[in-house]
Order: sequence, then C-alpha cells, then structure tokens
Amino acid sequence: MGGVKSYKSSTTTAASASINMNCSVLHRELPSYGMEKRLDPVTLQPFWDFVKAKEPLIQSPYFPVLFSFTAYMTFCLPYIALDFLSTKVPAVRKYKIQPLIYPTLGMMVPCMVQCVYHHVVFIFPVTVAHWYWRPVDLPAMAPELPRVLLDVTVCLLLFDFQYFLWHLLHHKVPWLYKTFHKVHHKHVSTFALTTQYSSVWELLSLGFFAAINPVLLKCHPLTEMIFFLVNIWLSVEDHSGYELPWSTNRLIPFGLYGGAPHHDLHHLKFRCNYAPYFTHWDRLFGSLAHAHSQQ
Repeated sequence: MGGVKSYKSSTTTAASASINMNCSVLHRELPSYGMEKRLDPVTLQPFWDFVKAKEPLIQSPYFPVLFSFTAYMTFCLPYIALDFLSTKVPAVRKYKIQPLIYPTLGMMVPCMVQCVYHHVVFIFPVTVAHWYWRPVDLPAMAPELPRVLLDVTVCLLLFDFQYFLWHLLHHKVPWLYKTFHKVHHKHVSTFALTTQYSSVWELLSLGFFAAINPVLLKCHPLTEMIFFLVNIWLSVEDHSGYELPWSTNRLIPFGLYGGAPHHDLHHLKFRCNYAPYFTHWDRLFGSLAHAHSQQ
C-alpha cells in the first residue's frame, strides 16, 4: 500500500509539474503571439494608434477644412510643377493630353483665390455645423484592411453614380447649367487647379455626396479619411490634363476606369463622359466617348 501511495504521489507531482511547465510555456508564447499580431504589416492598428494620438486636433471643428484644403493643394502641386516643366521639357510634354494648350499663371491664380475664398467663407461654416451635428468619436480599434478596401470601393462607386446623375442633369437642364455648372466649364483644357473651380452650389452638393456616403455605410473614421483622400486625389488626377504611365486609368484594366483622358474629353466635347471616374454609366446611357471619337 505504501508503494502504491508513493507511486500515486509521484505521478500526481509529475502531472502537476507538466501542467505548470505547459502553462509557463503558453504564458511565454502568448505575448509573443500578440506582438506578432500587433507588428503584422497588414494590420492598420499601429497607424490608427498614431492617428488617435492627434485626437484633439481631429476632434477640432477646424480639422475637416484644413484636412480638405491641405490634401487638395498637396495633390495639385505635382501637376502644377508639370505644367511649368511641360513648356520646356519635351519628355514631360508628351504626357499632356492637349499638348498645344498650357495653363498660365494668370489662369492658375484666379482658381487658387476662388478655392481659398470658398474654403474660408463656405466650406468652413458647413464643416463646423457638421462637427456640431455629428461630433467625432474615435474608437480604440482600427478597421480590418479588407473591410477598409471594400468600404472605400463602395463609397467610390456610390459617389460615381451620384455624380453621374447630378452631372447629367446639369447638362440636360439649361437653367441648371447656366446657373450652377457653367463656371466649371470655363476651361476647355483642364489643369489641376480647375478641379474645384466651380460654383458654391456645385462644390457643396458634391461635397455632400462625398460626406454622406461613409455615414450611410457606417464606415470607420479611418475609412472616411482614406476615402476622402482617394476621392480628392482622383478628382485632381481627372482634371490634371496628363495621362502618365502610372495614371489610374492605365492601372485598372478593360477600360473600366476613364481617368484624365475620359474627363478631359468631357470638357473638350461637352456632351459625353458625364461620370467622373468609371465608364459603366456612360456606356449604359450611350454617352461614352473616346479620344479618337468625333462625338
């Protein structure tokens, strides 16, 4: 009996030691697993933590207008540089969609002045009202990357549809065109700063579409920021007057995305290519035209 009792005791001791050792190993492994997850390059959490560190600025009523204006000017600057270079450097000129027409400083300055005026006098009060109506709440966790990509794509497709209908309506109804949209068609050959050269009604109504879509889809605040940046970039690229090797329309296959050549032709021919980005709505409504078309 003593031997049995001794055997049971040693077995229990060995089992306890094994369990303790396994728990210890598991305890040591779990932090490293968590660290690997945090350092996973696919996760957006480190970037979101960096953004959240600027929470007082982001929650400020001044942030939306500063964010919008800074992003817009940052995206315009490379194309402004190309506009000045293209008059002297043939290697740059070959990428210009309308190589015989160049924007001058006298054309750029009014666009810039109007942009600053609109942001200060109109966009800023609207963003303050939006800030009051919908205070910014930054969650602790970042969204998953696949969800961000999906939400941004859906927001773009929805905005593309809204813009197409809005644009088509303002071209088909003479009063709407003359009263609101004609300003934007002052320049037949577009350049980056013509992107927001438009009436207040046009600027605010299209801004409303861009702002409401992430709300309707209940997007994460980081997704909203990314969508706004992508939307501003694509708008500037559309009006840039350049088709570069890395232009978006060259990266998306099968002619699904029109890009700068698509929108430049709209300003040149007037009655075609109403959608801002993609081509499916113009194709469906019979308003799609290509550079070689005489439409």
